[in-house]
Amino acid sequence: MLAVAVALVASSGSSSEATAGGGDRRPGNGHPAPPTILVVEDEILVRLAVADYLRKCGYRVLEASSGEEAQTILLSGEPVEILFSDVNLAGATNGFALARWTRERYPNIRICLTSGVAKMCEEAAGMCDGPLLRKPYSFVELSDHIKRMLGAFARRSG
Repeated sequence: MLAVAVALVASSGSSSEATAGGGDRRPGNGHPAPPTILVVEDEILVRLAVADYLRKCGYRVLEASSGEEAQTILLSGEPVEILFSDVNLAGATNGFALARWTRERYPNIRICLTSGVAKMCEEAAGMCDGPLLRKPYSFVELSDHIKRMLGAFARRSG
């Protein structure tokens, strides 16, 4: 079983704000396609396991191996509802910096941070509006959190 800790970060914007890519897209992509989750994880096996599981749940999943790669994806206009990112990323942009950057530019994207480091989890807890999941947690718990986050968009999986 894969184990990571998760922190849910509240959207500071209203539900009428645009998702990544701007324009007049409504929450939930503004169309009936599956919700999109951007998974950011530099550990390839963890990223593949999480992304594969979320795809099996019916979500559209985009993957990035760094904060910088995630920023490029978001800037491309992809309609992302949830950013699921590890806190401790390789490169110049860690998960906290990515979350702050995303919140400034795309306030309607829900942010879910994960970390296996207790100190990181404590720091992330101050940014969360939901419960912090610490290692170990199951994919079912992750799926339940994603569903709650999408509930703010009045969306369901797949």
